[in-house]
Amino acid sequence: MNGEIGKNKEQNFVSAVIYVHNAEDRIERFLDMVVEVMERNFEHSEIICVNDSSEDRSLSIIRKVSKAAEKTSISVVNMSYYHGLELAMDAGMDLAIGDFVFEFDNTVADFNSSVIMEIYRHSLEGYDIVSASPNRKERLSSRLFYRIFAKFAVVSYRMNTESFRVLSRRVINRVSSMNKTAPYRKALYANCGLKTDCIRYEATGDWSKVRDRKEQRYRMDLAADALILFTEVGYRFSMTMTVVMMLMSIFMTVYSLVTYFVIHPVEGWTTTILFLSVAFFGLFGILTIIVKYLQLLVDMVFKRKHYSFESIEKLTK
Repeated sequence: MNGEIGKNKEQNFVSAVIYVHNAEDRIERFLDMVVEVMERNFEHSEIICVNDSSEDRSLSIIRKVSKAAEKTSISVVNMSYYHGLELAMDAGMDLAIGDFVFEFDNTVADFNSSVIMEIYRHSLEGYDIVSASPNRKERLSSRLFYRIFAKFAVVSYRMNTESFRVLSRRVINRVSSMNKTAPYRKALYANCGLKTDCIRYEATGDWSKVRDRKEQRYRMDLAADALILFTEVGYRFSMTMTVVMMLMSIFMTVYSLVTYFVIHPVEGWTTTILFLSVAFFGLFGILTIIVKYLQLLVDMVFKRKHYSFESIEKLTK
């Protein structure tokens, strides 16, 4: 019987990269589930937990769970300080060697373990990227972000909230060759030109995730960076302000001429001050966008050290 089960296991080498930050209340259950799926369905597998400077017992729990793993290799990447989801996952992806790589952006187990194999088998049908998205109402901030992104981004794939995804080695290599330092992986995946699909699942159990202020602030900064870098929001805003300022200039020119010939010129002082206020507001708005673009370009082009980790622990042989 065991021999038959072994023969039915997938022969592809599969990696699972899991983002961990202050997840002591859920990491044990989540990691147990992933280990069980890997060992039951794959002949060769590895799990890489990226510990993003957790301040709780997450690391010790991962070490405890790893002792029970029989065939799956489990490693931990301990980040030197809090990097945030994107850079921390970059560290884990750099170490992953699988033919297929699962990306778990959080440790909220609101899905049945069968969903993991469902998206993997779907990827074998010719899809390089298959994501799993909960079939529930998104947060207002998430809905607003994805709506703006879909409206101003030049991509055919409509992004939404995802719990995890599986990537083929081909998409990983292509994204690395495109731009390794871009701050938003999902946008790169949508722009890579490879076949992409999303599977919806019914969320089960408690799917709420408490984020600390550090993580909330990081998410807001990430959303702003993604909209500016991968959409035309900044360009549209700049163009709109420029057109408005030009129309205001034309109007004020006509108004000044009419005032000069018909009314005493001094009476235009209030309107002139108002015009200057609007003009400077628009100018500073455009300068803000330009400065943000320059900041992103400097981060991507000139910063050679994108992340740093303190140590790597090989917990199983």
